[in-house]
Amino acid sequence: MNKVVTLVVSLLLTTMYAQESGFENHPKFLDDFRGTASITHNGVSLVPSFSLGDPALLFDLKFTKGKLSFEPDMRFSLEGKPWTMLFWLRYKAIEKEKFSLRVGAHPGLNFRTVNVIRNGQNEELLESRRYIGAEVVPNYKITERFSVGIYYLYGRGLDEGVKETNFLVANASFTQIPLSKTVLMNFTPQVYYLTSDKLTGYYTSAFLTLAKRNCPFSLTGVVNKGISTQILPDDDFTWSVLLNYSFPSSGKARNLKRKI
Repeated sequence: MNKVVTLVVSLLLTTMYAQESGFENHPKFLDDFRGTASITHNGVSLVPSFSLGDPALLFDLKFTKGKLSFEPDMRFSLEGKPWTMLFWLRYKAIEKEKFSLRVGAHPGLNFRTVNVIRNGQNEELLESRRYIGAEVVPNYKITERFSVGIYYLYGRGLDEGVKETNFLVANASFTQIPLSKTVLMNFTPQVYYLTSDKLTGYYTSAFLTLAKRNCPFSLTGVVNKGISTQILPDDDFTWSVLLNYSFPSSGKARNLKRKI
């Protein structure tokens, strides 16, 4: 826990300083650097049907140069144990007024605790499993605040465990919806199809974010409902609430849209 506290304090101090300086001191070879740190009572994966089942810390960073970005996505339990680490390399292949297309790929690590017997004693070890993934993300903007899109992710396991995953999403995004002069809302409902080797599942989920203008903090609620699934864990309903700290915070409203 001490390691987690140190990590969080260091991150907040660094980002608060960077926020005050307007990120003018980021490396000159970058066009932009930003990120989000979140804490939640139930860590939710990129695939909403998979959750840690315990409180978690989530860190999303984004380093941008032109159309290319490097986006580490790191998730930890509050005990300081890593959960998942994804190191995304993303490219904006098409950027039109209405239509956009993003492609990306990542190496990733998934961690779990296993019990082993060593010298006659039961011992817990942290095991990592390697995998790679690739994504294709077309999106069509109908209005400034409403768009529809598709997200497709293919994952390949390199170690023991699940070898092949397909994640196909159809979503709608309502962004920067003013609830008052200072409060904004983002809402993203979606349905998706998931395969895990030979097992399949159909789900629906939604993400709702509330934020205040000029404030780096926001709240996100996530709900996920299984329609028909063979995949474990097959929880009929899962939910999570996240407290987010985004940086930098500027005078204009921040785009709180999820990466997918």
